Amino acid sequence: MKILIIEDEARIAKRIERMVRSILGSEITSIQLCDSLNSGQEIIASHPIDLLFLDLNLNGESGFEMLEDVVAESFHTIIISAYKDKAIEAFEYGVLDFVAKPFDEERLAKACQRVSIKRNEAPHIKFLAIKKKGRRSLVNIDDIKYIKGAGIYTELFLKNGRTEVHNKSLESLNSLLPDSFERIHKSYLVEMSSAQEIIVEPGSKYSLALADGERLPIGRTRYKALQEKWFS
Repeated sequence: MKILIIEDEARIAKRIERMVRSILGSEITSIQLCDSLNSGQEIIASHPIDLLFLDLNLNGESGFEMLEDVVAESFHTIIISAYKDKAIEAFEYGVLDFVAKPFDEERLAKACQRVSIKRNEAPHIKFLAIKKKGRRSLVNIDDIKYIKGAGIYTELFLKNGRTEVHNKSLESLNSLLPDSFERIHKSYLVEMSSAQEIIVEPGSKYSLALADGERLPIGRTRYKALQEKWFS
């Protein structure tokens, strides 16, 4: 397990490291420490991690800026912060646990136990972060009708008619999104509450009719499983 700790107080950062080594032991492959959002972002970009411990106040910078960047990443995040009133908001970003300062090893161990349980599961996410003209914003998962693959990127088709470009591939999002999203085609992920019926077309072609009348192609190899799972 590759671990990153982002904490601006060196004493606390070393304390977290010491406790985590005691708790996880041989499960740990590496632990890196940094004290700013920029250095943390650089590490994540160049060295994939499995677990992030993040403070929400880093020399005046908000840890939520980091959460907006990593909200759809495949690693788990545990918040360690004195700002208990931010716990609910943090969980909306899909964090695994919120450990309030001051904390002891027993409390941190409970958070780490959740990592072991969830190790092979995708974090439950509520938002996807998008960037446009240098600015970052969040799209609520509940607002997505379907997603179309566009090479290394994806297009998010929203229920309000807007389309946004996201910088994750369809394969990446498929492993992160809730079970209500179904891969119906190599190029499409659909939020199935938007689906109405499967239409069989001439030439053994299939399409999924959405509630607003739009139709999306269904891959031939996916038709039977889709029919049994959602329309039986």
